[in-house]
Amino acid sequence: MTINNLSIFNKLKPMTVGFDDMFNHFERMFDNEYIPNFPFYNIIKTGDNKYCIELALAGYSKKDIDITLENSLLSIKSKAKEVSEEKDTIIHKGISKRYFSKSFTISDDVEVKGAELKDGLLKIDLEKIVPEHKRLKTISIK
Repeated sequence: MTINNLSIFNKLKPMTVGFDDMFNHFERMFDNEYIPNFPFYNIIKTGDNKYCIELALAGYSKKDIDITLENSLLSIKSKAKEVSEEKDTIIHKGISKRYFSKSFTISDDVEVKGAELKDGLLKIDLEKIVPEHKRLKTISIK
């Protein structure tokens, strides 16, 4: 599918301001070269304003992964691995520690609270911060 086939995006672009990054992200998703298959991930709503992104990263350690947040783009990347000499000879290599890069566009009012790598699962906790003036208020009647 090409960008020209994404007529809904092309129709919405002239009516919005400041959403270019979001439209570009969706266009890349439908581009033939963009294959979002590794690493596998879940996005979970854990509370009213809390979320968790889980990435399956079996075989990776903390030192193998970089997590960055810049301009509402949360990026998780593997670091380049140095070739090391192993004592054992690998007869079959079915578990690959390949380079990956996965990015998520998050809203400006979402904060990254932390990240944890445990048992091959990277969990990144997020929280939507609702400003006081947008929270539900009960107005008393005089």
